[in-house]
Amino acid sequence: MTNRKGLDGKGKLAVAIGTLKLKNPVMTASGTFGYGEEYAPYVDLNRLGAIIVKGLSLKPRSGNPGPRIMETPAGMLNAIGLQNIGVKSFIRNKLPYLRQFDTAIIANVYGETIEEYLRVSEILTAAGGVHALEINVSCPNVKRGGVAFGTDPDMVAEVTNGVKDVTDLPVIVKLSPNVTDICVMAKAAEAAGADAVSLINTITGMSVDVEKRIPHLKNITGGLSGPAIKPVALRMVWQVAGRVRIPVIGVGGIMSPRDALEFFIAGARAIQVGTANFVEPRATMRIIDGIGAYMKRHRILDMDNLVGSLRI
Repeated sequence: MTNRKGLDGKGKLAVAIGTLKLKNPVMTASGTFGYGEEYAPYVDLNRLGAIIVKGLSLKPRSGNPGPRIMETPAGMLNAIGLQNIGVKSFIRNKLPYLRQFDTAIIANVYGETIEEYLRVSEILTAAGGVHALEINVSCPNVKRGGVAFGTDPDMVAEVTNGVKDVTDLPVIVKLSPNVTDICVMAKAAEAAGADAVSLINTITGMSVDVEKRIPHLKNITGGLSGPAIKPVALRMVWQVAGRVRIPVIGVGGIMSPRDALEFFIAGARAIQVGTANFVEPRATMRIIDGIGAYMKRHRILDMDNLVGSLRI
């Protein structure tokens, strides 16, 4: 990917995430943008900094039974269950389409064992056309009784180190907020060789049908996303950015350019847009334009002068 000026000369929007060079810092969050092609009628995919595709497992998964999505007053609950077509089908049927765009393609990887993470990472690395891997450590480790990888710093380090051993692609570790101290997890990922961390993943929540007295979701609980979690995500990004030297990618409730700017000022080098894609399919385009306009208005010539500029 090549560095170049932002839209219409509105400041230099290019950023680097390790060795990954992006033309702007706006990514799509995994699980909210399909495999990219689904949004092509609404979004100019060439304008995105990066497309992060739906999480990929070694074998196809059908996910949880429905109902598995529920709107909340300030966001959305989902219990999709990591439904996906599997890594080999992705490479065969989805990746050829994505290769035609001048946009970084990031594959989100998960597994139920260390071995699955490593195998999926190996397959994606060998495929060509994938520019980075995002490792979802919010998954349960079936060999450890279902304990999520992301709640144990030792397991975060083991997954990260293992993936780094089998790929030469930049490795981004996506952190769960459902922990006592997310900085401990971020530092574990950094020490194990992660090129960046992205945070936060969804917060566990639930919703109840008071008439039937049953959960709205068949799975009972689900992941809360959207504006409701933005203050939590912003606080965690600020904390982690002050504790690690690797780039931090902000995720959680980013619906507008102003939301994105808050994350940059707090220390995020890039951001991911998730739930907003469901509400407004062209949200990423509006956010890219808004960032450029802000930089022009404030005479900020480079993203480096904006990132981490919070005054306390």
